[in-house]
Amino acid sequence: MARGNRVRYSRWDGTQTGFELDATDVFGELTDDLLYHGDLNAALRRMLNDGMRDRNGERLMGLREMMDKLRKRRRDQLEQHNLGGVYDDIAQELRDVVDTERRSLDELAREASESGDDRRREITDEVVAERNLQLDMLPPDLAGQVRGLQDYEFTSSEARERFEELVDQLRQQLMQNMVDQMTGAVQNLGPEDLARMKDMLAALNEMLAQRGRGEEPDFDAFMERYGDFFPENPKDLDELLEVLARRMAAMQSMLNSMTPEQRAQLQGLSDQLLEDMDLRWQVDQLGAQLRGLFPEMGWNRRYDFSGQDPLGFADAAQLMQELGDIDQLENLLRGAGNPGALAEVDLDRARELLGDEAAASLERLAEVTRLLEEAGLIAQKEGRFELTPRGIRRIGQNALSDLFSKLSTDKLGRHEVQRTGIGHERDFDTKPYEYGDPFNLHIERTVRNAVRRSGGGTPVRLTPDDFEVERTEQLVRSSTVLMLDLSLSMPMRDNFLPAKKVAMALHSLISSQFPRDYLGIVGFSEVARELKAEQLPEVSWDFVYGTNMQHAFQISRRLLARQSGTKQIIMITDGEPTAHLLADGEPFFSYPPVRETVDATLREVARCTREGIRINTFMLEPSADLRRFVEKLTELNRGRAFFTTPQTLGDYVLVDFIEQRRSLLKGRRGA
Repeated sequence: MARGNRVRYSRWDGTQTGFELDATDVFGELTDDLLYHGDLNAALRRMLNDGMRDRNGERLMGLREMMDKLRKRRRDQLEQHNLGGVYDDIAQELRDVVDTERRSLDELAREASESGDDRRREITDEVVAERNLQLDMLPPDLAGQVRGLQDYEFTSSEARERFEELVDQLRQQLMQNMVDQMTGAVQNLGPEDLARMKDMLAALNEMLAQRGRGEEPDFDAFMERYGDFFPENPKDLDELLEVLARRMAAMQSMLNSMTPEQRAQLQGLSDQLLEDMDLRWQVDQLGAQLRGLFPEMGWNRRYDFSGQDPLGFADAAQLMQELGDIDQLENLLRGAGNPGALAEVDLDRARELLGDEAAASLERLAEVTRLLEEAGLIAQKEGRFELTPRGIRRIGQNALSDLFSKLSTDKLGRHEVQRTGIGHERDFDTKPYEYGDPFNLHIERTVRNAVRRSGGGTPVRLTPDDFEVERTEQLVRSSTVLMLDLSLSMPMRDNFLPAKKVAMALHSLISSQFPRDYLGIVGFSEVARELKAEQLPEVSWDFVYGTNMQHAFQISRRLLARQSGTKQIIMITDGEPTAHLLADGEPFFSYPPVRETVDATLREVARCTREGIRINTFMLEPSADLRRFVEKLTELNRGRAFFTTPQTLGDYVLVDFIEQRRSLLKGRRGA
């Protein structure tokens, strides 16, 4: 019988960490950005760029900071090193060889002069003069000097041995430089290694030729024979070719970064010393094919080195690989459109280039979309992420929670506001018990009645006259339309996000706590339009001028005509009406507003009033013109007006809605 997983619990001692990334917490990070810009995918990208904090408060580094670190690392390397060292050491070695030979010639001439043999001295002087002339005539380029010294007959055995060692070393370095384009696994090439290298390249070129003919190459057989050349352990031919293309592109970038003189020096040395032309041909053929297969690898990339530290062949090749990896990682981070794209990052290499913190952040950020999808908050459709119904509800809950968290519990039900128009009287929540009432006894007030009747003391004895019960709540229905100003002035004055957050919170409040109620949403700018709840998270402001309240009242009145119960319009705006619809249905805009716009809007207010619709206005801009217009509106409609700020808008709207609904319930309770 199989046993299930065993879980061990222990007392929390303050050192343990939680689950780190949590879908709800991540979604909370996105809420304000999503509400403000109305674009889920853009919000995900901005979160990636800026970073975030997990549920433990630990900071996750954003991609923007990572790219800055990569650029700094690249800049530091370029400002520290230069490629001149590849040739400076060779040139110095050759100068030392020539100097050693000249000293030997001088010593030979001195010995002949001191011998007293005129014939020996004469012959020796001729030979010394001829050899010095040969040394004087050596070409200035390194390849020419190597070629000249290979044809030179050394007098000094020491100079000859040093030159032969130098030639062997150069040949080895150039060969290794070529081999490094193919593999990082072979060092200190021997004859057998070189033979296997040529066979491997021939087999690789043949596989490419097979693919070009539409045949399927035997990749597994190739890796079984030559897999030790590739420590990356590629899984298929495409991955192998990508590895090789990246290496060859890095080496090409080194050539591109050299001066013309330096490139000529390297080419000359290669031609002079690399006698195995079959290997060169195989490498060149493979390079040409890889350029065609991977044109995006940066074959034309070059770096501007400006430092003082010279680089030798091996160090230059290693640095070029690092710079290529920096470029590749930076491009990948820059092009990451969503967290899922970060799954392609080589975390081990990222750790080497950026450090442990950045690598850990990349790994956790890559999980974000998976967490949100598994939680059912977002879904991918046609390559883009969209909010699910659960995600829409969660945004509303986040907005509602955020707004209510700013309220003290004692403010609910008695939030003080400035208002004009009619108000309401407060009532009690309990009543003396009467026969037939549900026996929902209110203990505190019942005991208080008994103490008041008996005058205090213990024990407290209850009689039926002391019983006080909570009033029975009857089902009532309220129909509300929220009119949301989407004109350009809202974001310009930093009013848009608070207003939209209130809309989401109000929708969440009504749908969760008062499911029988109706909430319609109308957005208005130059014209007005009905907004569905599922559209609300992605609604943004309109890039047009105009505040068309008249059209918004028309649509709101039409929506409420199909509803029952107490009807109201909640309007959130930061400006007076500056647009209305003409007789032909076209919008007319004027700022400052003209008389025709104000009159058309007030006529629509009058129609709402006749149909029993109350209009409560929440003003975010205390301008004199807006105040005068709203005073006329409330005088005509008998609604209420609230002069508020973006910081307190949510308090006013939500608390007022709850107060009004409580008042409505109390009016329907039995006495």
